[in-house]
Amino acid sequence: MPQIGQLTEDSWYLISQIFWLLLVFGAIYLVIGRSMLPKIEATVDQRDRKIADDLAAAKAARDAADAAEEDYRQRSNAVRADAQALIAVAKNEASAKAATRLAEANAKIETQLTAAEAEIDAARRSAMSEIEAVAADAAAALVARVSGVSVSAADANRAAKAALTYG
Repeated sequence: MPQIGQLTEDSWYLISQIFWLLLVFGAIYLVIGRSMLPKIEATVDQRDRKIADDLAAAKAARDAADAAEEDYRQRSNAVRADAQALIAVAKNEASAKAATRLAEANAKIETQLTAAEAEIDAARRSAMSEIEAVAADAAAALVARVSGVSVSAADANRAAKAALTYG
């Protein structure tokens, strides 16, 4: 190959190539290493700080949210307990009112029942006296028809009363 042959023929050519190679790489090193690399490192450091700050802010926000949630739970439990106490009070008041209305209704029914029993008793006595009178008239008529003997009204009433009392 002719290119390899050139390298072996002229040693100054090889030395100049190595010189320029070192010079170009040195320049690249100086440009990149001295000017660009610090900027890149500063950007990376700034990004790392920003990420760390964002993580710290997120942790603080999460802690604040947890504290707010716990506060909400405590207030919710307190409100729930108050509501249950109000429900218990209302339930007791309703039970007392219902018991009062029930007692009033029972008293009214008892009064009506007593009045009805008195009316029934009066009606029974009236009916019994009427039955006694009818029975006495029927007994006097029956005795007069069967035996032809006339019975007094007082005897007929006594006999009917005795028969209805023991019968």
